[in-house]
Amino acid sequence: MFVRPLISSSFACRWTSHMRFMSLGTLSLGALLLLPLCCPADVQADESSERVVTVSPEASDVHFSGMLFDGHNDLPWMIRDIGNSSLDVLDISRSQPKLHTDIERLRKGGVKAQFWSVYVPAETDATGDALLQTLSQISIVRQMMTRYPETFELAATSRDIERIVASGKIASMMGVEGGHCIQGELRNLSRLYDEGCRYMTLTHSKSLDWADAATDQARASGLSEFGRAVILEMNRLGMLIDLSHVSPETMRQALALSRAPIIFSHSSALAINNHPRNVPDEILAQTAKNGGVVMVNFFSSFVVPTEQLRKNAKATGTIHDVVDHIEHMMRIAGEDHVGIGSDFDGVPRLPSQLEDVSTYPRITQELMTRGYNRSQIHKLLGGNIMRVLKKAEEVAVMMGEEEKRR
Repeated sequence: MFVRPLISSSFACRWTSHMRFMSLGTLSLGALLLLPLCCPADVQADESSERVVTVSPEASDVHFSGMLFDGHNDLPWMIRDIGNSSLDVLDISRSQPKLHTDIERLRKGGVKAQFWSVYVPAETDATGDALLQTLSQISIVRQMMTRYPETFELAATSRDIERIVASGKIASMMGVEGGHCIQGELRNLSRLYDEGCRYMTLTHSKSLDWADAATDQARASGLSEFGRAVILEMNRLGMLIDLSHVSPETMRQALALSRAPIIFSHSSALAINNHPRNVPDEILAQTAKNGGVVMVNFFSSFVVPTEQLRKNAKATGTIHDVVDHIEHMMRIAGEDHVGIGSDFDGVPRLPSQLEDVSTYPRITQELMTRGYNRSQIHKLLGGNIMRVLKKAEEVAVMMGEEEKRR
């Protein structure tokens, strides 16, 4: 079981808004019917007796021959939080046991592309400095690129990602976590895009005037008129619409409106764990029709099956729980619409055998143990998010051409 050796006060504050909404709620009949499929007896066993996943040479070959493209890592926030925004203070070329992420473990995990979250708290919407703080987070990611040029390179397009990965570096993009960062102005989307941000989560923990969050009271009945304008402007720019953190109604409306595939950068399956941050089956099916991808979150409180949480609210779960979420999503949405969005360095608890970024190959091994083949695993690791990114770029070009003809 992983125990974070240090949780700073601001890290703890980040999760206060999540922890307020950890009630289990009432399982739907559909969720109850799915639990036997999603939670086999060996997974529900005591964690101390869980089956250890040992990566075979064959699984290692499958894993490292694919492109692991993780949808969400909060390392920039941790550099700010416990490293005073300085890589001199928190040098990730050295072992960093206080973190889930450093360069050596990224290599061991086979990470080839990463969306780095440029998260700032939802409360910055009230203080009026959300955009300014986001730009500061962006500067930390750029500092990473400059400090470790042999390891990281910032990518602007899907073709950049392919080129950078082929060079042996980790292709890096940024994701904005929360629409509060645009401070109610569409022009700020263009500014963030120009800074290198290639997705934006519509909300974080609090609802906005124009979009409702999963963990707050509704204010916009899904999306307001301005919220719909945000969706179309992101389509025009080629910026991925991220529906992690938003309410089911916001999900439905965004999926119906968006001309490009959407993503959930770090969310898991509601049918397995009835947490408001997880994705309902009907939305998984709608995501498949949209062509999007749901990237599975590793946070214990999102992952541990509902019945286990009823028995032990502090359960951390295991790698087997995470793969149960992956399998369930593949059953409902299909193998072309599931990815990995770990949330490393953004969560206080992780399942056993998934303690840090070095552990991804164990997911590949467990999927192979369950009968999945190389092609299916490569789609999950990065093929699906690459397809979505390419399609969003195509839609942006098409919308630009439509604009010129008008």
